[in-house]
Amino acid sequence: MITLSSTITFRQMKTIEIKGTFRTELGKKSSKEIRKAGNVPCVIYGKEKNIHFYTHELNFKNLVYTPAAHLVKLIIEDKEYDAVLKDMQFHPVKDNILHADFIEIHDKKPVVINIPIKVHGDSVGVIAGGKLSIKRRSLKVKGLANDLPESLDVDITDLKIHQGVKVGDLSYPGIELLDPKKSLVLTIATSRVAQKSEEEVAAEAATDATNAANAAAAAPAAE
Repeated sequence: MITLSSTITFRQMKTIEIKGTFRTELGKKSSKEIRKAGNVPCVIYGKEKNIHFYTHELNFKNLVYTPAAHLVKLIIEDKEYDAVLKDMQFHPVKDNILHADFIEIHDKKPVVINIPIKVHGDSVGVIAGGKLSIKRRSLKVKGLANDLPESLDVDITDLKIHQGVKVGDLSYPGIELLDPKKSLVLTIATSRVAQKSEEEVAAEAATDATNAANAAAAAPAAE
């Protein structure tokens, strides 16, 4: 089983603050007016009740348009909520955010969130001519907020051509990986150069040498 390299330091997931305003009215008409003003209707799925609010779409810039995963501190008027982003809806044509769902988190209750994968090291397979092929950019994990890293680090230094890493090969302190254990995370694929056998390389070298000799012999005759 692959574990975190001793040279890779645990980096706790960072928190982003988003300020918002409680919604006094619900429904399609109210949501339409909110979006028209450049805001995004949102909901927090809390432990006791759901909380409806809205915030300006620009406040999602550092949360959505980034490869990193973050915890979120929602500051809604005089209330604060610790949460994670659960889901978002985008306009099919304009691609702007239509709605955002958050889940409130608690110190003693684990949360489920997707965390991006970060590759470290120079694979011996890549150095030999292979090609790194990443199959999954993030993995779904479950853990307490304080145990969540900002990325899932994978050291590929010892991977050779035709070798890969599956979810079941990975292990991180304090969190559980929820994706199927047999799912492939990354692999060192065979490139065109690496596919050549020693015989093929030798044959190509011999052909090049013959061509060079023929060219050299033809030069005096041409003169």
